[in-house]
Amino acid sequence: MVHYKKFENGIRLIVKQMQGLMSVTMGIIVHTGASVENDKEDGISHFIEHMMFKGTKKRSAFALSDEMDRIGAQVNAFTSKDITCYYAKSTTGHAAEAFEILSDLFLNSTFPEDEMVREKGVIVEEINMNDDTPDDYCLDLLARAYFGERGYGRNILGSRKNVNGFTRSDIYDYLKKRYTPENIVISMAGNIDISVAEKLAEDFFAGVHSAPSDNAPVPVTLAGQSLFKKKDIEQVHLAMAFPSVKRYDRLFDATQIMNSVLGGSMSSRLFQKVREELGLAYTVYSYVSPYAETGSLVVYAGVNAENYMKSAQAICDCIKDIKHNISNEEFMRGKEQMTASSVFAQESTSSQMLLYGKELIYSGKVYDFEERVKKIAAVTLDDVMEAVACNFDETHLATAVVGNVDKPLKL
Repeated sequence: MVHYKKFENGIRLIVKQMQGLMSVTMGIIVHTGASVENDKEDGISHFIEHMMFKGTKKRSAFALSDEMDRIGAQVNAFTSKDITCYYAKSTTGHAAEAFEILSDLFLNSTFPEDEMVREKGVIVEEINMNDDTPDDYCLDLLARAYFGERGYGRNILGSRKNVNGFTRSDIYDYLKKRYTPENIVISMAGNIDISVAEKLAEDFFAGVHSAPSDNAPVPVTLAGQSLFKKKDIEQVHLAMAFPSVKRYDRLFDATQIMNSVLGGSMSSRLFQKVREELGLAYTVYSYVSPYAETGSLVVYAGVNAENYMKSAQAICDCIKDIKHNISNEEFMRGKEQMTASSVFAQESTSSQMLLYGKELIYSGKVYDFEERVKKIAAVTLDDVMEAVACNFDETHLATAVVGNVDKPLKL
């Protein structure tokens, strides 16, 4: 059973009841992230996410985690390019207690100055760790090469300079602008009574004052650059991005099936060719990143430095081949993988919380599993070949390379 309610202040509640389980995942999702930040704010969405756990009007930072641990609950958060999510998972019997703590940190955080100083150091170390993780660094570099310095090209962590310069005033200004009721969805999935879920949301969030929201489209400029970072490491990490479909494009499902054939699984062409046949990489894959305004199809591989260009050529050969032919067997396998992925998600409270919450954030609609499966089933091989034709525009191709190299990858 799925229950939806919109409160008078604009906050929305979605509940996916999953009877037979013994737990529930509860999330507070905000429609904001790195892509909507300006230069001064670069990194602040992620900084605020961290600071929400550093104390409220009635709980210290330790008390927030300690009280969750005392009831056996798990609490965490993440920031992406377009959403920030705070969530807790608990047994059904402790759902009310867990949601009260989660609501307290979300609504009543005080952002103490001493905690801000410490957390800035923590995030700078997170930036350092990202810089020392070449695959993560490569994909961040690719986003900048593809989208440019702003919008979806922004690094979620921000810069060290910005992080060190954030003030409590900056935090409150951003919260006032982006953490508005119209931008907030409360999503719950698991074994929780609908009336209990609605009362919890109403008790803690119905009194939040409504405020105008600025949800203008994210400006998109395809930079189409080729960037590289020289690092004295064993492997060369290479990635390329092509223009792809938007989130609700007519060819979205067809593109996902096409990607499954290209590099989305162990039976994909990239995996079989680059790793299994040629032995050039341990990790090679592709994925689609769809957003409201645009999308990208990304190919990534971590390869031996001596075989760097040979690997890049092998990837290009796979892309060239897929433009001309996808077999019916590959097509059907891709459809089955997509359907199975949707089915598997139905069995996870965390996946369902995020799935139903994001659908409300992105489309304003309640996710319909049966309709989703029908749409996948309706995709034809002709649709997939049409998706191939619109996914490999080399005019805006972007590339990124991290490793012991002296120049960018030019294809």
